Amino acid sequence: MRSAILSLPLAMLAIAPLAAGCGKSEPEKPLAEKAEKLEAPEKPKSLDAKTFTISSDAGEVGFAMEAPFEQILGDVPAKAISGEVTVDFMDLTKSTGLVHVDLTELELFQRKAEKEGEYGEKVKSDLQNEHARNWLEIGDDAPEEDKKKNALVEYSVQKVLEASEKDISKLEGAERKVTLKVEGEFLLHQRKATKQAELEVVFHFDGDEPKKIEVATVKPIAIGLEEYDVHPREAFGKLAAKTLGALSDKVGKEAMVSVKFTAAPGAGGAAKPAAEEPSEEAAEAGEAGE
Repeated sequence: MRSAILSLPLAMLAIAPLAAGCGKSEPEKPLAEKAEKLEAPEKPKSLDAKTFTISSDAGEVGFAMEAPFEQILGDVPAKAISGEVTVDFMDLTKSTGLVHVDLTELELFQRKAEKEGEYGEKVKSDLQNEHARNWLEIGDDAPEEDKKKNALVEYSVQKVLEASEKDISKLEGAERKVTLKVEGEFLLHQRKATKQAELEVVFHFDGDEPKKIEVATVKPIAIGLEEYDVHPREAFGKLAAKTLGALSDKVGKEAMVSVKFTAAPGAGGAAKPAAEEPSEEAAEAGEAGE
């Protein structure tokens, strides 16, 4: 029930063979704050709020990056995406959410430029994938604990800054569409920074009952590689001789991230029957113990 496409241009990762040479390793802008994971934002307390759980039975996460003579694209299977979104149907500006993506099964592809504005088919490059994993420090030589931490990408929706319609009850029909401008933290490579995103959200109703939501970025989110300490690396913890600046003619310094997923009412916002009926079982256990 859920498609998820996070186009996190980790294509950032795709690199041409790393040759020897000297270059400045100083980042052009301050590094994002260090963090292993994001805190879940506070859920709206309104009785009109409902929690939706992101499903992973369909979709993908993708990364895209433009280079002078090629496009670098990345895919992560849908099973790598999870999270929750809590929607306040009477006031969407109070809604929050947290999305997780596991980069462990990231695969990169390239499309070579055939002529201006046109590209060939997607082709997988094993060398490019190896370089990408080294950049992100999730390669085979990375210690398991570090690999797990570096493979985690998250985006939290902490604030809804603008909404085309705040009150969903004012809209009609089985499908009700709104656009939102949101703000929250983006986590990559154990670093976090505040990022804004423009989202389109489609609410699917059966009568007055919300059945699922579809969320997609209206335009990609720009993620600076240097900001997140994503640099050319020859191996875990070992910077390559050539820096991002030296490779600027082969790979961009930003990864453009786009997201699409589907979520349905989930356990996160529902009462658990097992927790509601322990009294009967407890009574029977008590009688048996007498």
